[in-house]
Amino acid sequence: MPRSVAYAERLNEDFGEGLAGFYKSVWAEREGGLSMKNKHLMVFAVACSNNNVESAVKIMERLHKFGATRAEIVDTMMIAAWTGGIQNFTDFSAAILKEMEKLGY
Repeated sequence: MPRSVAYAERLNEDFGEGLAGFYKSVWAEREGGLSMKNKHLMVFAVACSNNNVESAVKIMERLHKFGATRAEIVDTMMIAAWTGGIQNFTDFSAAILKEMEKLGY
C-alpha cells in the first residue's frame, strides 16, 4: 500500500478510499494507454527534475522490473536535467548512477 493511502486512511476512511481509487486509476493499464514502463519513466523524470533522489532510486528498481533500457533511462535523465536544471542533475546523478551500476545498466 502506498504511504499516501495509509496516511489518508489514518486521517479519514473515506479520504483513504478516495485516494486508493485515484492511485488504482492512475496506475491501471488501459488498451492504447501508456505502458507501465512509460508511466515509470515519466515519474522518474519528475522525481529527478524535483531532486527527489530517494523516490528516483526506488523508481529505478521498477524501471528495471519493467524492462527499461539504459538508453531510455539516460534519455529520461537528460530530460530531467533540461526541466529541473543542471544543479538538480548534479545532485541526483551520483545516486542514480550508483543504482544503475547495482542493477547492471
